[in-house]
Amino acid sequence: MAFSKEAKQELIRKFAQSPADTGSTEVQVALLTARIEQLTEHLKVHRKDFHSRRGLHKLVGQRRRLLRYLHQTDPRRYARLIQDLNLRGV
Repeated sequence: MAFSKEAKQELIRKFAQSPADTGSTEVQVALLTARIEQLTEHLKVHRKDFHSRRGLHKLVGQRRRLLRYLHQTDPRRYARLIQDLNLRGV
């Protein structure tokens, strides 16, 4: 099931750098994280859904690349994002 429009807008509002920002690294990572969480819940119920599992792996890889980019360019923003999304036991 996809995001509701309101849930997506709320995530964008929370992580945007400016009011018109919809594509910054933080916003992209936040949206990917929410989608990854949804797919993870789906796969707990449907264990043999290998097509969704492949999609999940692709999303995780994309998020990892974005996080690596953010860590290399601005470690302070990276640390704040990791903490806000609760991605690692920091």
